[in-house]
Amino acid sequence: MKILVTGAAGFIGRAVCDRLLNEGGISVVGVDNLNDYYAVELKQARLATLTGRDGFFFQQLDLADWNAVRALYEAQGFDYVIHLAAQAGVRYSIQNPHVYAQSNLVGMTNIPEACRQYPVKHLVFASSSSVYGKNAKVPFSEDDRVDEPVSFYAATKKANEVMAHSYAHLYQYPITGLRFFTVYGPWGRPDMAPWLFTEAILNGKPIKVFNHGKMQRDFTYIDDIVEGILRVMRHPASGAVPFAVYNIGNHNPVELMAFIEAIEQSCGRKR
Repeated sequence: MKILVTGAAGFIGRAVCDRLLNEGGISVVGVDNLNDYYAVELKQARLATLTGRDGFFFQQLDLADWNAVRALYEAQGFDYVIHLAAQAGVRYSIQNPHVYAQSNLVGMTNIPEACRQYPVKHLVFASSSSVYGKNAKVPFSEDDRVDEPVSFYAATKKANEVMAHSYAHLYQYPITGLRFFTVYGPWGRPDMAPWLFTEAILNGKPIKVFNHGKMQRDFTYIDDIVEGILRVMRHPASGAVPFAVYNIGNHNPVELMAFIEAIEQSCGRKR
């Protein structure tokens, strides 16, 4: 079995590759453009945990480059594709929308098109809980309307779901989108709350807290995310249109202040 994992140097991508390699008998092709949205050294360190392991091959590649993507598919012949590569970050999307258009829209166009031209058993791609935007109803449901994004990042993720649905409808091959909820754990991203808050606490710096810390967020441990991805991968969508979207979270929202207090206890520091 050969599986393509895009965004292999990313937080979730590295963990997915690691799990697949641990299972044995699987060839994993990881691709990543190694952009400098955050420290490239961190991405290279993640890759170092995979490089040299049996069954792993890495190629630095920009998914917005159609000729490079097509050549990769033609040369490798994948059974499954796990598409996790994307330009991340909500705030950054307001400052640099064109970067998101290239990675999240053009890149996403190339992946399902390549899967059409070089057929795979199932394409699984990363969406985001950000698509829920102004939705005030909780808990979120996959049946909720998600047509009021509050960031361009969220808009690109909503667009990804619509694009994927069109391919599943037109070409009748299974595609599944996964909406992730604030992932945390080893090798996490430095632009996310767990890292930012921990760094501030360790350095004795203040943390900006809004609404008196009464906001709630659903945190999901990285191993649970990986488990969800691989279970979904092995159970392709079916029906008249073989397309599905699932929330991947733990249904246990945590208040912001409780989250901060847990970090303080782990670090042995108080604000």
